[in-house]
Amino acid sequence: MYKSTLAQLSIALESKKISSEELTRLYIERCNKHNNSLNCFITITEEEALKKARQADKKRASGDYNLLTGIPIAQKDIFCTNGTRTTCGSKMLDNFVAPYDATLIKKMNDAGLIMLGKTNMDEFAMGSSNETSFYGPVKNPWDDCRVPGGSSGGSASAVAARLSPAATGTDTGGSIRQPSSFCGITGLKPTYGRVSRYGMVAFASSLDQGGPMTQTAEDAALIMNIIAGFDEHDSTSTEKPTDNYTEKLNNSIRGLKIGLPKQYFDESLDNNIAEVIENGLKELEKLGAKCVDVELPHTELSIPAYYVVAPAECSSNLSRYDGVRFGHRCKEPKDLSDLYCRSRQEGFGKEVKRRIMTGTYVLSAGYYDAYYIKAQKIRQIISNDFQNVFKNVDIIAGPTTTGVAFKLNEKLNDPISMYLSDLYTVSVNLAGLPAISVPSGFINKLPVGMQLIGNYFQESLLMNVAHQYQKVTDWHQKIPQAYE
Repeated sequence: MYKSTLAQLSIALESKKISSEELTRLYIERCNKHNNSLNCFITITEEEALKKARQADKKRASGDYNLLTGIPIAQKDIFCTNGTRTTCGSKMLDNFVAPYDATLIKKMNDAGLIMLGKTNMDEFAMGSSNETSFYGPVKNPWDDCRVPGGSSGGSASAVAARLSPAATGTDTGGSIRQPSSFCGITGLKPTYGRVSRYGMVAFASSLDQGGPMTQTAEDAALIMNIIAGFDEHDSTSTEKPTDNYTEKLNNSIRGLKIGLPKQYFDESLDNNIAEVIENGLKELEKLGAKCVDVELPHTELSIPAYYVVAPAECSSNLSRYDGVRFGHRCKEPKDLSDLYCRSRQEGFGKEVKRRIMTGTYVLSAGYYDAYYIKAQKIRQIISNDFQNVFKNVDIIAGPTTTGVAFKLNEKLNDPISMYLSDLYTVSVNLAGLPAISVPSGFINKLPVGMQLIGNYFQESLLMNVAHQYQKVTDWHQKIPQAYE
């Protein structure tokens, strides 16, 4: 049963093949058994999960339930959950218990989904390997000597090892799609503003976006039907009506035009990755889609632009952690200045400090125009590149990452190399577009993801294409042997 998708589990609960309590116990047992080796959960909420599972069974018995009522899910530890510790993978928030639910959490609770626990992550979502967490690195279930990707690596690892049928993640520069690729699962980054950010601890406010990490595109659509929509608590939330994301999953993709950016298939791409992606594109062509070459000429500027904009916003957002109102506080401060300095010095890790310092520098007098304003101008140029391409194609396709999951500690002390691994993902965040990563093959027993990018609010189309692809391939069904 633990190998089942959300759609299959819904049917199993409906037919009374299994109860929610039995299902929840099954996943909790797997979490307790494997979490020591994977380190994908910071907190496992066993008692509360079983309590809600029993309530879900009563609701199903009374006829008062939704499609996913009683199904367990893992939540990234960046979403505030009322009464449960929310750490963001940082010592700074090690003792923080949220007094309210994030909108995403509330919507899932209202739909009857059951939280198994909070997943490990790069500290304050800053990282591409899940090695910057105060609680230690997460391991990739396909090879425990390798990273699962980041920052949503705990969620990706948990779903890949089937410790949870699905999970949530956040994507600021690829942090849903890149770990989904490294771990062989499906990960959707929605259009900016499509899913509320209220209660999601901020890293870079103009880039952050929450989304589903699942086994299949169908499951992602089921989750999107719950979490998407306007939220009056979030000023960046769009009032544009949401789709029924499962409605168009089975539409034919015959005649679909897929753009292949030349900049995504140049010498920076591993030849083996290129071959896997090309094979995936051939499957889409068999389904009637047509691939055409396109240009995204300013792709190479996306990394430097992103690593100016994101740290600048991080510097501003993390200034609230001062040891006064909540979070870590140093012992016996001499004065207010000492309280601020030592609390932040002790509470933040190296990567967070690096980005705060970078962000503070580019926002400082004399450098604001030279760096931050210039990066914002480049951001608009990158967005314009995408819009020019979408005049002629329906979606864009390419690799999610430049290579497969790298080894633990391989890039931890080489931040530039780590940043460059986000080459194909950060431009999507800069433009605010939706994108999905789907499992497309393996290289040396390590998963490879193919990325599909859509125009604004085209999540339905992306999941339609991904679902059609998954109907003719079985990469998404593969499970690491150690967790079979």
